[in-house]
Amino acid sequence: MLNPQLWNLLVNALGETLYMVGVSLALSAVFGIPLGVLLVITGPGHIRPNRAIHGTLAALINIGRSLPFIILLVAIIPFTRLLVGTSIGTNGAIVPLTVSAIPFLARLVESALLEVDRGVIEAAQAMGATTGQIIGKVLLAEAKSGLLLGLTITAVSLVGYSAMAGAVGGGGLGDLAIRFGYQRFQPEVMLATVIVLVILVQGVQSLGDWGARRLKRR
Repeated sequence: MLNPQLWNLLVNALGETLYMVGVSLALSAVFGIPLGVLLVITGPGHIRPNRAIHGTLAALINIGRSLPFIILLVAIIPFTRLLVGTSIGTNGAIVPLTVSAIPFLARLVESALLEVDRGVIEAAQAMGATTGQIIGKVLLAEAKSGLLLGLTITAVSLVGYSAMAGAVGGGGLGDLAIRFGYQRFQPEVMLATVIVLVILVQGVQSLGDWGARRLKRR
């Protein structure tokens, strides 16, 4: 059983994890979704094919996805300090979390958009739709269910990454598990954090699946 002090620490750590994941997910959506859209429309045979832009974006995304998170976390410490003034704590963890999530989400967005029927796109072009209209009213509208699933998968990944960030002072549930569960030999704290993480991931995934099904039926 956890004493009241450890319960308070667990609640605070959960709040920090939710804060890190929420902010990182929002920022990765702001940058990752447009990046994924640009990757698709500049691809061969799409509405705005551009080999140079497409190849450059694909290479950058692949580089971003190839770096293990723990290495990225350390490698961009100067950049993190430049942006938020610190490389530790929840704010310090948000920067590497966001940087790691952007290329991941961009690929998921690309996959969702490529599932859109090309006939619908060609019909919109034949009716004189602009590039912006095709992106907003065809691509994103038709792929909204897949996009939500992509955001859900990204959120689940960020929960895992945030726990990893706790190992180097990032705060949240991972930090609590390391400092109390491992370093102070309190297995009940480790077990409690694992249970909370499992419930959190299951909740996020279930909510995302439910939302995607609702969008698909519309």
